[in-house]
Amino acid sequence: MAYSYKYPRPALTVDCIIFGWDGKHLKILLIQRANDPYKGHWALPGGFVDTDESLEEAALRELEEETGIKNLFVEQLFTFGKPGRDPRGRVVSVGYYALINLNDHPVRAASDAGDARWFFFDELPDLAFDHDYILEMAHSRLQAKVRYQPVGFELLPKKFTISQMRHLYENIMGYEINKRNFHTKVMKLGILRQVERQTDVAHRPAILYDFDEEKYQELTQKGFKDILFITEGMLLRDKRIGRPLR
Repeated sequence: MAYSYKYPRPALTVDCIIFGWDGKHLKILLIQRANDPYKGHWALPGGFVDTDESLEEAALRELEEETGIKNLFVEQLFTFGKPGRDPRGRVVSVGYYALINLNDHPVRAASDAGDARWFFFDELPDLAFDHDYILEMAHSRLQAKVRYQPVGFELLPKKFTISQMRHLYENIMGYEINKRNFHTKVMKLGILRQVERQTDVAHRPAILYDFDEEKYQELTQKGFKDILFITEGMLLRDKRIGRPLR
């Protein structure tokens, strides 16, 4: 016998906030909606959750169907359920976010997406639904996480300089970071390994490092709670890097 629910049931969706790095700029992956509502508008990848899949499975499926990107590690962000956020009715959405290197994940529009494209974080179009608010919360979460835990190694090349790593963090935080203090803090953690020096450069060759994943996992298990990675004293001036929160 089928069970009859006494109360109306909201629809359930997922939205994916994918941060990308091209070596110079922080970017966001958006899709152009091919169907109503908001047909032709740009939005975060996502869609409705099927009855036979988990939330994370739905997020990864929708991401692959709409952008061609697959096999990502995504982290749950927040649940968005304000009434009126979707003109189709009562819809609750669970957000997932991830950090990726653009060169490792080519994008192609598919499914109900008319287009899929990377946008500079500080040059985004108006977004459908409440995706502007969702994106702001994801950026705020990323900024908070950076302060207490080195992240973003997925965005950097396999071999990178300290300057490249610092530049990534400046884009995330929106501020210039003190070079000396940043270098000291990173090296003290012991999560980088010196591999070689740059070649074929006009300037003084910088040291190239790679990421010591074993050491990082060791620190993660112990917890970064006693380490404030980015401190207020390391932030120099607001460069208005990235999209200002409203």
